[in-house]
Amino acid sequence: MEPAARKRKILAAIVERFIESGEPVGSKSLLADAGLKVSSATVRNDMAELTDKGYLAQPHTSAGRIPTELGYRYYVDNIMERTPVGENGREYIREALLRNADSPESILQGAADILTRLTGFVAMATTPDGETARIRRISFVPTGAHAGMAVVIASSGVIKTKLFRCEFLLTPEILQVFDKALNETFAGVRLASVNRPFVQTAAAGFGELSLFMTSPLMAVMEASEQAARVSVCHSGFDRLMNTADVNPAAARRVWEFLQNGQDLAAILERMPQGLSVSIGRENSRTELSQSAVASARYAAEDAVTGVLAVIGPTRMDYARVLSVLECVAEQTAELIGELIEV
Repeated sequence: MEPAARKRKILAAIVERFIESGEPVGSKSLLADAGLKVSSATVRNDMAELTDKGYLAQPHTSAGRIPTELGYRYYVDNIMERTPVGENGREYIREALLRNADSPESILQGAADILTRLTGFVAMATTPDGETARIRRISFVPTGAHAGMAVVIASSGVIKTKLFRCEFLLTPEILQVFDKALNETFAGVRLASVNRPFVQTAAAGFGELSLFMTSPLMAVMEASEQAARVSVCHSGFDRLMNTADVNPAAARRVWEFLQNGQDLAAILERMPQGLSVSIGRENSRTELSQSAVASARYAAEDAVTGVLAVIGPTRMDYARVLSVLECVAEQTAELIGELIEV
């Protein structure tokens, strides 16, 4: 075996053994694991060279080696082999997602839950990007003699509601008038365009009817703003403190960062297309400098996209996590696509 190929095999064996055991890997156990037909001295020399180049580290003088961030990066990009989730696993994931598949939000919460269950790590899913979504339909539901609820259904499948109150009696006939007038004006309009100037212009077009429509119009605007905003479904926050060999202080920083939904959504939305892994200091936030973030984008009906992600320690089984992510993303996209078909 050529020296370069042998070093790759040694690095792969150390990464995989360390991921499995969490213990530094020595040359003797490495000879057996990697099936190398060379002497212990040769293996030690190769390990020393990999250490000098920054792929491995030695916790203390008498210990074996562990992968560095650079070692993990090289392994993920050049050595790792992924096995797709099998048919039984795919069925299990789909059945889990189907249990609550009445809206994109519930599907995505189910996706985060199944990712945590299968990986043991924190998992997140962003709702479809509302930037290009449009209003598909507006409905009104009476909730009291003088109160109602505006229901905005977006082309992305997202449904948002907002309560409103009127000084006059809200009869079914009045709600039908609201329904007809607002759907004629708002259907097909981009969610991002439904702001105060747009609503004021729309109200002016209703003439005398606008005197009765202030509250429902504001409710529609606020529900549209909510539907356009990316939100994050998450699962497994309690796992942060219970993950083996994770620094409690670092876990606490991650936990505090994850509470900020706006920052979290912004970071997730910047994730690249396809499967992606950022390791340790590759992450843009210092709170994640001791973590690995694996992500996958889902895409339904071409324009409806979002992100699924798993956050765990750098000692993560990358091959398995990425395979599970890919499968869950595919199933999520399929179910959301079915939901938003016109």
